[in-house]
Amino acid sequence: MAYSIDLSGRVAFVTGASSGLGAQFAKVLSAAGAGVVLAARRVERLKALRAEIEAEGGDAHVVELDVTDHMSIKAAVAHAETEMGSIDILVNNSGVSTTQRLQDVAPEDYDYVFDTNVKGAFFVAQEVGKRMLARSRGAAPGSFTGGRIINIASMAGLKVLPQIGAYCMSKAAVVQMTRAMALEWGRFGINVNALCPGYIDTEINHSHWQTEQGQKLISMLPRKRVGQPQDLDALIVMLASDQSHFVNGAVIAADDGFAV
Repeated sequence: MAYSIDLSGRVAFVTGASSGLGAQFAKVLSAAGAGVVLAARRVERLKALRAEIEAEGGDAHVVELDVTDHMSIKAAVAHAETEMGSIDILVNNSGVSTTQRLQDVAPEDYDYVFDTNVKGAFFVAQEVGKRMLARSRGAAPGSFTGGRIINIASMAGLKVLPQIGAYCMSKAAVVQMTRAMALEWGRFGINVNALCPGYIDTEINHSHWQTEQGQKLISMLPRKRVGQPQDLDALIVMLASDQSHFVNGAVIAADDGFAV
């Protein structure tokens, strides 16, 4: 019999779902049977993704979310649980970057990166985590106690790269945040893990790989190639599932060996 993972009956909340990896994460979790909450600022993009998921027989709901706004986080999570039921899976995916030398990073550049990648990611996980904790303690209703939180870090959090120093710093913080949450929340059945993707070909950077600079970067990679969003599908589904019950506080590189 073929091995499979079934997420039927689970609800997954995916941030940064309007494009790139976030959109792919939402699609594969839906394909595995989960109901998905699509969260981002670009609501029209989310609606298009919802239509795509529903056309494939999935269940999706759209919520507007700005992770740099604490009230937006609280409202989005509350709205998601009202519409879809308790959140069992969080894919904490929102992220931004800048390209500049460290001596050129202005306070507003630093805040731009850290407000989304660290502060935003922390308070999204905290808001969802509080609700998972309440259910685990029996203080709130829910069919599934515990939960799965998947923080999307980056291989740049494991290996420093030039001209994206602030981004590397922020993703290293996400790695330590993941371990801290795993330590404190693991006893309540909440598994928190980090996924560290390498260079992935998405709509945001697709044209870059055709440029001279992009080709030079590819030539420096271990196997002279970039990944595709679907290359992370199996990891996301596994980490979201009951089958990952013994995996907590893990920092998993999916970078084709670049950070080795």
